Amino acid sequence: MKQLTYKTQGTCSQFIDVELDGETITNVNFIGGCHGNTQGVAALVRGMDVNQAIKRLKGIDCKGKGTSCPDQLAIALQQCLDKKE
Repeated sequence: MKQLTYKTQGTCSQFIDVELDGETITNVNFIGGCHGNTQGVAALVRGMDVNQAIKRLKGIDCKGKGTSCPDQLAIALQQCLDKKE
């Protein structure tokens, strides 16, 4: 099991906690941000293959900021996947 707390950049959310079991996302928790939207994104990716989630979420923009909570989640997932145990 890999776990990571990622400090977001350029979004309303402040941190994202992620947990992986191998290459499967077991838990995502956003701290801050639009509560309903971040809960929805977290629920949708739970149980998903991490590489598929990264592919779908990477590059999503929010209001011209160049990033978004889903994009930041993709970054957090990649960092967790790359993390040495």
